[in-house]
Amino acid sequence: MAVDVLTETLIRRPLLEVAEFAGDPSRAPEWYVNIKSVEWQTQAPLAIGSRVAFVAAFLGRRLAYTYEVREWIPGERLVMSTTQGPFPMETTYTWAEEGGGTRMTLRNRGEPSGFSALVAPFMVRMMRRANTADLAKLKAVLEAR
Repeated sequence: MAVDVLTETLIRRPLLEVAEFAGDPSRAPEWYVNIKSVEWQTQAPLAIGSRVAFVAAFLGRRLAYTYEVREWIPGERLVMSTTQGPFPMETTYTWAEEGGGTRMTLRNRGEPSGFSALVAPFMVRMMRRANTADLAKLKAVLEAR
């Protein structure tokens, strides 16, 4: 079963402010509930081909993975992917102006294998819950500025 989870929120802040903050991997621990640390594997700033290592906790497990930037259109779209572990994943952020604020979408797609494939329906629910919490935290952080 393929996993494809799309969540979105409206953040009452200018598009460039939201995109610059959310599109900076170094800031991920400030708004991703499960991300514990970030380490650049390539030189900042963000560019196509940039590699960033993350350590996260998900479903009670420690996960370490490295994302590579596949697409980067500042202020519009960021696509990162990893092929590591039993759950290769692609994460996409998009930003668009809406109603005096910014509509941000967060999409995670992947093809789990092994045991992860067996629990994919459960993982979809948990990922949607985590992504919703992450976007709510991002919204709170940015709107408090």
